[in-house]
Amino acid sequence: MPVNVGPHNFHCAGVMEKEDEWVLVQRAAERDLWNPSVGDGGEGSKPLKVTFSGPAKHWTDAIPIGNGRIGAMVWGGVDAETIQLNEDTLWTGTPGNYTNPKAPEALSKVRKLVDGGKYAEATAVGVELSDGPSDVYQPLGDIKIEFDNSHLKYVEDTYCRELDLDTATVKISYSVGDVEFTREHFASNPDQVIVTKLSGSKPGSLSFTVSLDSKLHHQSQVNGRSQILLRGSCPGKRIRPHLTVNDNPKGVQFSAILDIQISETRGTIQALDDKKFKLEGCDWVVMLLVASSSFDGPFTTPSDSKKDPTSDSISALQSIRKFSYSDLYARHLDDYQNLFHRVSLQLSKSSKSLHGDGSLEGKNHVLSTFDMHPQGSTNVITSTAERVKSFKTDEDPALVELLFQYGRYLLISCSRPGTQASNLQGIWNKDIEPAWDCAPHLNINLQMNYWPSLSCNLHECQEPLFDYISSFSVNGSKTAKVNYECSGWVVHQVSDIWAKTSPDRGEAVWALWPMGGAWVCTHLWEHYMYTMDKDFLKNKAYPLLEGCTKFLLDWLIDGPGGFLETNPSTSPEHMFVAPDGKQASVSYSSTMDMSIIKEVFSAIVSAAEILGKSEDSLIKKVRDSQPRLLPTKIARDGSIMEWAQDFEDPDVHHRHVSHLFGLYPGHTITVEKTPDLCKAADFTLFKRGEDGPGWSTTWKIALWARLRNSEHAYRMVKHLFNLVDPGNENAFEGGLYSNLFTAHPPFQIDANFGFSAAVAEMLVQSTVKDLYLLPALPHDKWASGCVKGLKARGGVTFNICWNEGSLQEVVLWSKEQNSLRLHYRETTVTANISTGRVYTFNKNLKCVKTYSL
Repeated sequence: MPVNVGPHNFHCAGVMEKEDEWVLVQRAAERDLWNPSVGDGGEGSKPLKVTFSGPAKHWTDAIPIGNGRIGAMVWGGVDAETIQLNEDTLWTGTPGNYTNPKAPEALSKVRKLVDGGKYAEATAVGVELSDGPSDVYQPLGDIKIEFDNSHLKYVEDTYCRELDLDTATVKISYSVGDVEFTREHFASNPDQVIVTKLSGSKPGSLSFTVSLDSKLHHQSQVNGRSQILLRGSCPGKRIRPHLTVNDNPKGVQFSAILDIQISETRGTIQALDDKKFKLEGCDWVVMLLVASSSFDGPFTTPSDSKKDPTSDSISALQSIRKFSYSDLYARHLDDYQNLFHRVSLQLSKSSKSLHGDGSLEGKNHVLSTFDMHPQGSTNVITSTAERVKSFKTDEDPALVELLFQYGRYLLISCSRPGTQASNLQGIWNKDIEPAWDCAPHLNINLQMNYWPSLSCNLHECQEPLFDYISSFSVNGSKTAKVNYECSGWVVHQVSDIWAKTSPDRGEAVWALWPMGGAWVCTHLWEHYMYTMDKDFLKNKAYPLLEGCTKFLLDWLIDGPGGFLETNPSTSPEHMFVAPDGKQASVSYSSTMDMSIIKEVFSAIVSAAEILGKSEDSLIKKVRDSQPRLLPTKIARDGSIMEWAQDFEDPDVHHRHVSHLFGLYPGHTITVEKTPDLCKAADFTLFKRGEDGPGWSTTWKIALWARLRNSEHAYRMVKHLFNLVDPGNENAFEGGLYSNLFTAHPPFQIDANFGFSAAVAEMLVQSTVKDLYLLPALPHDKWASGCVKGLKARGGVTFNICWNEGSLQEVVLWSKEQNSLRLHYRETTVTANISTGRVYTFNKNLKCVKTYSL
């Protein structure tokens, strides 16, 4: 339960505030059940802060905050500040018809061409199966703050801008003469508000103007004495219509209110031009931003929506007006830290920085970030961008810790129960026409967004994905029936807020891929495997798995040799050279198709056993089909075959590694059971090379980890730490921006999440019955360390500590009573785990202590 701690070291807002007020902070986390015998237990060797030495010059220099639904990018300008805003339901368009009655005829033509070995011709005709594009994610607007010219005279070496991951709070400070100006920003999930506080160190020193604007069609006006009301609408079609066009449907409507509170003892506020406010002579100002839209689910057209976004925004604001700034901050901390504090990580090159008393050199355990440097002192903090630059030489493990936790921070900030699923940029977007529409892509990107949700102990953050899958099943059943004359439901490569399930527009190489729904369905089973939540399995996962399986059974057709095949089939976004010398993308039974189907079939058979449905006719069909699925094959050169035939690969360094799905995130290729395939997978990764966009890099980290190859996994970790210049980007180079957003380029958020999951995979791997400890630990790079609070399959939570490359201590507990095999190097022991008990094992995997929770 929540506990009180001492006064926080920042000035509270308003007469209701007291400088020594006690703040409600996080309840004890699971990780705190353990006091390790070595090290500090993974609290981190440096403060978890993303730091900057100056204001943002590019969008990817700005700092992201979010409460799951509303996001903001804080630029930190001195004379002019921009807080760019997003709300996750602001999309173009309306619910669509994702069916094509002409598709069955085109499908028949494609299949005949594939059967005849005319792959290039099948690829050309495959375009007839394509549909329209997805809709487009839209920005909400901008809070613009303008100061007088005196701020241009700020002392540059006093400037500091930082994001503290421990508190999910942005702090900006700088000095003008003898006055220190401070800004604090956070996004509260429990109160659904973006909170900003501005203050000056001298009474009456704060003056500025503030406005609220948008790139969308909108009206912005002063509302009362201290509010700005923004009302607007998204385009009803993805291409912005000309004003003379009359057939543009009504799009999603939205409202935002900026509420301004000033110090009551000093300062004035005055409306200007009915659009902005001028504030003068204040001690402090607190601004609250709430926003709502008319979006009422993917099946309700905006014109039929009964939601009133202005009324909803007013209600949201009224519900929090009773809270002081300190109240809002405390409620935000309690909510956020309940999630973030579940996991901690410490990595060190040697044991010298670890102390047996649990202390850490230079570790600041003060609750708040708001004392970065004393007033008047100079900023000596090294920016995170400089740390990324130097990683190639210093290989600072603390930067790995930071990026690992940054992925967890971003997932908490952009995906919460009740929100939309994280899109291609999470919830952060500045553009009317963003790259790839910000649309969720289901051939790796959407799935990677949720890879860390289970192993990194954030399972609640995955709920929006499951809601999304439920919407897919509705629209996808229509697509499956009309387009392919199949039962069940299907999703292709790209979607949007309206749960688009039909193929994308354009070429078959990307558009003709009906495996998106099957891949996301594997997340349902994985969720059960980690949580052991039987109600979830019965009520949510199994019905969706059933529908997906029905489609797959109908989609599979009889092929040569008694095998079942998928036809047409592509390997996402990759071409091959057909035997006739022509390049093509369409053939049959790609390795990824088969790997995904095997995972889904295995999942539903296992789920049926748990739920007592093993004798159902559907499960019998699955069991009959499983041995008829084409096995993963090894090519002439020793690599994993990407297609059913050993076609020539015109781009051996292609960014996708789809044919290794069975290794990760799948489970059909394992070191223990398929050593020959693992050897081939090793060569496949070597052949593919290290270059590629950020998501490709982090996928390769996880793949090398599954192969227990710590050296190559770490090489890919190091490869990601490449500082990208947003003004001079190179295609597919990957890397990191100064705010640690990952680059394709441009920015795609998937690799941020993929990195966290991949690092966890290097530290532990699991089945329901097996726990592999430090399977891909780079002993010379992370020689000593501790991790606390990671999750394993079987409902297990664990802590691990190691020293000079060798395991020292393991602590684990589980919600389920089971028998668990612990594996470390050549040692395997069986531990009988009882519900509600904590078990401590030493370096020899001998249980030395157990106690009740």
